[in-house]
Parts: sequence; C-alpha cells; structure tokens
Amino acid sequence: MVEHGTRLADVHREARVLLAKAGLETADLDARLLVEWLTGCDQLEAIRNPALPIDQMIVAQLHAVLTRRINGESVHRIIGKRAFFGIELGLSADTLEPRPDTEALVELAIPFLRQRIEEQGVADLIDLGTGTGAIALALLDQFSRLRAVGVDISAGALDTARDNAHINSVSDRFAGLHSDWFSEISGSFDMIISNPPYIPSADIKGLQREVVLHDPIGALDGGQDGLAPYRIIAGHSRQHLRQGGAVALEIGFGQRSDIEAIFSKEKFALAAVQRDIGGRERALLFTPM
Repeated sequence: MVEHGTRLADVHREARVLLAKAGLETADLDARLLVEWLTGCDQLEAIRNPALPIDQMIVAQLHAVLTRRINGESVHRIIGKRAFFGIELGLSADTLEPRPDTEALVELAIPFLRQRIEEQGVADLIDLGTGTGAIALALLDQFSRLRAVGVDISAGALDTARDNAHINSVSDRFAGLHSDWFSEISGSFDMIISNPPYIPSADIKGLQREVVLHDPIGALDGGQDGLAPYRIIAGHSRQHLRQGGAVALEIGFGQRSDIEAIFSKEKFALAAVQRDIGGRERALLFTPM
C-alpha cells in the first residue's frame, strides 16, 4: 500500500491503483480527495509540483484511510465533513451523510419560504429528523429572516446539528429539540420539512455497503412499506401549521402516489413536485385543503 512512493505524484498514482484493484467505481475521485485531504495539496498543486516529497507519517496515514475506504467507509465519512447546498457539514456516527438528491427538497422549499418572508417579514421552519441539520441550515443560509428548529430522536445527531449551525454562523437562528417526531413539539410553524426514513425494512440489507455499514439504520428504516413516517407527519402536521403553511418532504423512488394518498386522506393537497439531479420525483410540497 503506497510503500515506495514518497513524491506527491507517486502517492496519487498508487492510491488510485489500490482503490481500482479493490473494485471501487469512483477510485480516481476517491484517491484524489483522500490524498488532497491528508497532504493539504490541491489538484493545482499536484500539477505544479508532482515531485513534492511526502512525509512518511502522511504515507502511513494514507495506508489507514485507504483501508477504511476499501472496507466500505465513504470518503466523506473518513474526512468527517461534506458540502451540501453551498454549506459545509460535519458528519458523525449518529447522522446520515447528506446526499445530493436531498438538495431537491431545499430547492422545493425556497420559493415558498421566500414568498412567506416577503409577506410576513420572518418565517419559522421545523425540520423533522434533522440529522446533520443539512436541510434546515441550508435554508437558514439562504434566508436571513428565517428561524428553524431541528428535531431528532438522537441526542448525538442534535449535537452534530448544533455544531454545524455554529460552523455556518446561524446558531442564533437554530434550535435543536430532542423529540420522537411530534411528541415534544409545541407551537406552530410556516413550514414543516423532513427527509424521513423511507426505505422498507426488508430492503435495508440490499443497500450499498457504505450505507449498511456506516449510516444509522434508524434514519433509513421507514417500516414495512417505507411509509410509516409519512403517516405520522400527515396525521400531526395540521395542528402545528400556521394559516397558509406547508409541508415539504423528500420521498423515495415510486412513492409519490402512495404518499399523495396518505396526505389526501388527512385533507392536504399536493402543491408542487421537485425532481432530483437524476430526473426522479424526489420532493413533494403539500398544503391544507
């Protein structure tokens, strides 16, 4: 494992070869990100100074992180942070790693919140299952007159979300609340937003190794049909929504019709749909009928 290469170019090359031999489809990108992280040398520096000597301590550290990657830990979990919708988020064992598809939910929420803030001067949001705080913090970053409460059943996740709020300079407008869905929630909000667990229980074991081994299963498991959290949200949202408020949700592939039926039963109408970067329906906006 990168035993003989002590120049920057050697380290890059041997890391790519090692990850490729392990069958990783993103071997080139993963190798570049890990080497850049450990050496502090970006892609431009690698081009300008390929013969830069690399300390053997860094080479040893690279051995360790490449092994972790080969064993199924994602690059961003190894690095401990990830970019999401223009902000940087720290990760922990208690949180999901935010995925690019979830940015569709943020995009869906923005027009509604912009209008709400223009009408009222300020708006309040509650993010159910906040995890890293990705959704709430991305929206706080977009709107200086937005306030948010991040709810999670995991105390560790809430610690991570609060840390991320501090990192992104929005701590004064973000509060973490330890609650099992709506159990500890009081008051009303302009928007209820959530990326709830939506994977059917039986499908969990078939997910990517990076997910099964390193993501908290409770943040993925949506019950027998993957829809249990949507029934909870639909059944309790009305009493916590202000007049003219909305519910915004991420969904899984092929779940739109079932979730639309769940919310229709609770007298909510589908108001908007947002597709993800792959063109799939990924986020839904509901308003009370």
